[in-house]
Amino acid sequence: MTPALAASRQPAASVQSSYARQVTARVLVVEDDETVGEVVVSYLRNAGYDVSRARDGVSALRMAGESTPDLVVLDLMLPGMNGLEVCRRLRSIGPHAGDTPVIMLTALGAENDRLLGLEMGADDYLTKPFSPRELVLRVRSVLRRSVGPAEAGGSAVAGRPPVLRDGDLSIDLNAHQAVRAGRVLMLTGREFDLLAFLVDNPGQAFSRAQLLERVWGWSFGDHSTVTVHVRRLREKVEADPAAPVRLVTVWGVGYRWDPAEILDVA
Repeated sequence: MTPALAASRQPAASVQSSYARQVTARVLVVEDDETVGEVVVSYLRNAGYDVSRARDGVSALRMAGESTPDLVVLDLMLPGMNGLEVCRRLRSIGPHAGDTPVIMLTALGAENDRLLGLEMGADDYLTKPFSPRELVLRVRSVLRRSVGPAEAGGSAVAGRPPVLRDGDLSIDLNAHQAVRAGRVLMLTGREFDLLAFLVDNPGQAFSRAQLLERVWGWSFGDHSTVTVHVRRLREKVEADPAAPVRLVTVWGVGYRWDPAEILDVA
């Protein structure tokens, strides 16, 4: 048992005051390790979440099919079907399954697995051993980002227009929907937030650290998270993702959104 998890075996109620019961989101924890699973479930329940647990991929897919969770905490190292395959299949369950945020739990040093998880559309990851308190904060942060502006009560930023437009691209902040050339873009919550932020700040270069903090509110995190999502976003908004002209790289700095030459003012 890791020191972090050993310390967390103290009664979870001791941290209840730190995590007020403000939400009733449904969280599915997919973890085969009994100690880790018990601690994660205990902390999330005491944070106010409705938590269920699966111990393998097959059970996770069955449970998600019966009742779509609001978020999935998914271990990569599972018996039988690994977490990457579970994530891929979760994305195909039901019409809104692709919108379900996923936080992956990975082994220390498994960088390739983390990047593959992000490629699959995972919204966040934690490396074992981890603090259960940090996991609760990550869950809260991801769920907060996954709630559309309409559900949160209007556009995300005071004074920002409800629809951002740039050439053939329009971003409806209230509907949480982006349309390019008349086609709705299939974006994850994280991709949508990144696109909206960049289009709302055209011509400005941002480092990956700045994007982590300003788009998703993180003062920590792996910068490769931004890199992967920029690449995925380019595949959806660029005519030629290999030669981007809208979401461009600023060498030595980060990324910048260059607005279209002809704006759609309709």
